[in-house]
Amino acid sequence: MSSPAARLIPASSRTLLLTFDAFGTLFHPRLPVPEQYAATAHQFGLSRTAVTPDKLATAFKDTFRAQMRQYPNYGRADVLRGQYGGPRQWWEEVIRGSFGRVLSTENGETRPETPKEHIPDGMVEALLDRFAGAEGYALYDDVLPFFRRMRKLKSANKWSFDRIIVGVVSNSDDRVPVVLKSLGLTVGDMRADQDQSSMDLPGFEVRGMKKDVAGEHGKDHADGNLDLDIDMVITSYEAGEEKPHRLIFDVARRQALKVARPWLTSRTKFKSVHVGDDFKKDYQGASDAGWESYLLPRDSHGAEGSEAKQFPDLLGLADKLDLFP
Repeated sequence: MSSPAARLIPASSRTLLLTFDAFGTLFHPRLPVPEQYAATAHQFGLSRTAVTPDKLATAFKDTFRAQMRQYPNYGRADVLRGQYGGPRQWWEEVIRGSFGRVLSTENGETRPETPKEHIPDGMVEALLDRFAGAEGYALYDDVLPFFRRMRKLKSANKWSFDRIIVGVVSNSDDRVPVVLKSLGLTVGDMRADQDQSSMDLPGFEVRGMKKDVAGEHGKDHADGNLDLDIDMVITSYEAGEEKPHRLIFDVARRQALKVARPWLTSRTKFKSVHVGDDFKKDYQGASDAGWESYLLPRDSHGAEGSEAKQFPDLLGLADKLDLFP
């Protein structure tokens, strides 16, 4: 039997799919990554002289780029062939490679390869844990106020759309939902499930939802599960392509339709909007996929899109979309 909330939705209802980029749009490192790497290394006894944020900044950048070339999208293609361990192995190699570069260089000269035992296993695990939650990341100041206001509007049905589905579309691994939850946001279980169930891919997130009940998420949502800040998280690792590729946006829309299924009719008007800080990956990628897109230039990143529709903060977005009375 349909819930009272579901029965109030007219046959010609308007549904908004509103998605956000994650890193650089909703959250950011609490401190620069090289500083966090260095501080953790010093806790594990590595030399403060040999291991500095400046040295790690260069080493991390070089190692990260090399890893992306060798194992694009966290090694997903090799994961599907059973030849790679996924994001955890990917990031462990980045961490070890970054410190290996620093420790193997002295006075600008490269020394013989650093023995593995000089990079403590405990330090690697500590860094993996740190960047899977609130210890390593923080929300931008406008994020919690934005979602608090959204919760009130959802419960009061005071917006220009009859339903709204909020999602995250991110070039990242499956730590994103864990990070968002640790920062105080409520996150639903819908994921990409492209080619293979997201829960069958090796990664960081442990989810309680069974493979055969993905469609049940929509039922819960229709029956009054309006306390979710974010209904779904679509990562490039789970979707199979990174932004600006159209596929990741198509996967997001497909999964949103699953969330919307309980109230979706042939007359439902479905509007898709994406918000992010990168002009090419977010603004242009979403636009090329047929979405309406907005640029949120945090820290002046992505400012090359001067012709893009943009706003200074998330509450400005809300006003722009006429979500609020």
